Amino acid sequence: MVPVAVVGGAGYTGGELIRLLLNHPFVELSCIVSESQAGKPVASNHPDLLGETDLNFMPRLEGRPEVVFLCTGHGKAKEFMAINKLDKGTRIIDLSMDFRLSDPSHDFVYGLPELNRKKIKSARHIANCGCFATAIQLALLPLAKAKLLRDEIHVHAITGSTGAGQAFSDTLHFSWRTNNISVYKPFSHQHIPEIRQSLTQLDSEFSVPINFIPVRGNFTRGIFATIYTNVEADLEQVRKLFNKYYDHEVFVKISETAPDLKQVINTNKCVLYLEKHDKKVLILSALDNLLKGASGQAIQNMNIIYGWPEESGLKLKAIGF
Repeated sequence: MVPVAVVGGAGYTGGELIRLLLNHPFVELSCIVSESQAGKPVASNHPDLLGETDLNFMPRLEGRPEVVFLCTGHGKAKEFMAINKLDKGTRIIDLSMDFRLSDPSHDFVYGLPELNRKKIKSARHIANCGCFATAIQLALLPLAKAKLLRDEIHVHAITGSTGAGQAFSDTLHFSWRTNNISVYKPFSHQHIPEIRQSLTQLDSEFSVPINFIPVRGNFTRGIFATIYTNVEADLEQVRKLFNKYYDHEVFVKISETAPDLKQVINTNKCVLYLEKHDKKVLILSALDNLLKGASGQAIQNMNIIYGWPEESGLKLKAIGF
């Protein structure tokens, strides 16, 4: 069994990661770090884990884990890397945005399996993708590879409240969030640069605007993205591109009917759906922001590194109706 640790285990992504790791067939969760909850039982902060683990939160990393998952706030992963001197062979999978953009100052590989599987397999450090970025990229990668993204891209995507993390804010207050939606960071969301980086990786001539309107939803988890752009190909050609690109992917599914969000909640799936309206291709993309958009994808990346089946620990069933 491979010993693993979670740093920043008190938040939503940390809780999902703990739940998955406790049920993973090839790992042993040996240490869960949370400065704010240090000394307390993990189940005191994550009640769904009552009876599942006897571990307590630790104030700092202990032992010699082979894999360390960083579920810290943005900016904190860089601090962790600077302060902690880990064994040379220790694998780091960072769920923050600190290392997602390529830079000579670090060796993190961008952790989108459907784009960088070969690089992930040999990487020591992985920068897990953003949740919005995952949903949007998976909807666009086949078109980028075929060099068909030559007109501006329009994205309207709505996310659940867990996407904002566990720390309290006015927009997470129940009386504000329920029966309400709102736009935030239009055209300037922090995930746009990583989306552009990936599309440029497949198509060096990619240069069109990405018009992204993020929306806060009145539900707890999930992302539903509506994407459209002009494409010089008919619907059948586009479908062939998507089917070919994702033919051997375990978690990306091309649907013949328009998806709904409940299809993907509590799974590591991303469901895609295609339509053509005159010159416009419409792509619907749905995933669980805490799983394929965060913790599930982190597990998938670990599975790739170790050569385990990618669905190991991720055979989850949708909540349904």
